[in-house]
Amino acid sequence: MQIYLDNSATTRICDEALEVYTRVSKEQYGNPSSLHGVGLLAEHELERARGEVLASLGMRRGRVLFTASGTEANNLAIIGRALSKDRYSRGAKIITTEGEHASVTGPIERLEKMGFKTAKISTRGGRIDLDELREELTPDTVLVSIMLVNNETGALYDVPRAASLTHELARDALVHTDATQAYMKLPFTKEGLGADMITVSSHKIEGPKGVGALIVDESVMTKKALSPIIWGGGQELGLRSGTENVPAIAAFGEAVRIGRAQLNERYRRTSRLRDYLITRISESPELSTLTLTLPEEHAPHILNVTAKGIKSETLLHYLSSSGIFVSSGSACSSRARHSSPALIAYGKTEDEADSSVRISLSHRTTEDELDAFVSALAMGTKSLARVGK
Repeated sequence: MQIYLDNSATTRICDEALEVYTRVSKEQYGNPSSLHGVGLLAEHELERARGEVLASLGMRRGRVLFTASGTEANNLAIIGRALSKDRYSRGAKIITTEGEHASVTGPIERLEKMGFKTAKISTRGGRIDLDELREELTPDTVLVSIMLVNNETGALYDVPRAASLTHELARDALVHTDATQAYMKLPFTKEGLGADMITVSSHKIEGPKGVGALIVDESVMTKKALSPIIWGGGQELGLRSGTENVPAIAAFGEAVRIGRAQLNERYRRTSRLRDYLITRISESPELSTLTLTLPEEHAPHILNVTAKGIKSETLLHYLSSSGIFVSSGSACSSRARHSSPALIAYGKTEDEADSSVRISLSHRTTEDELDAFVSALAMGTKSLARVGK
């Protein structure tokens, strides 16, 4: 039996989305930019998916720009915003937080080398330091990018307050949030977040890999406040050239439709599972040396556990040999040989960060699977701790 507890890295595509992918691949195979009937059928699939994404965020207006991944959507939001006005290259400011995903920190670091000013706000204990943000917001700030849910700690950041503060103190700034770990995991709307741009990803919500989206406020479009980073055929309103992956986008739309209908039940289910897992670990005498990372405001599906003295990679491989799959951090950087910036930003030491694993749940996870995981975790920590002495 295999127990998959790495749903923050990716999820299994749901049957409904897979059926749509197959159908569209076979029947709506035209290029959506073509003007003939087959092309129009493909375009219809794109527009249907856009409508599902907009509806899922409570939006009647706005633009959904399909990309090949959440990473590309983050790059489009950050680099596209920075390059939207020539004057920004002369020292405009970009603000983010400590412990963001590499697809946010990477492009910002690149822009810093190009002359942009940057700042990182503390997120110790899983909270944005709003006083620090207030100090960093200046008239030359053009972008604030803050993730909604931290992909390693599960901390839920107060993006609405950060967005309100940004719009009040830096009138030219746009607010972007990477919501890939929050989308279809917990209820939120664009209006409630107050963000101008939102990144989401298909394979995090039981859709296919290779599809992401950047949801953009209508005002961003009218002000021409975003520039493309891929040039060519002018697809996606000229902001993301390249023929759209229609079957995958249509399947993404279907995953959104299913997820939206089941969102509240999924949220309640994963919340109960997380609470159950915390109780089982806390009540196990064999696991008394473990430390649970428990941010006050958190997503329902992520729990980070520290087994001090045992390298996370060692524990991960032990569990994997038992058919139980967890993560030692972000899947995009789990092979890197350095401590997790997200855990360091949370307040863990390097040794603690190097001894932490992430358990990420699905609404499909069962209590029996969590019982088996806790038993294997107890055996693993006992065995590996003995070996380490």
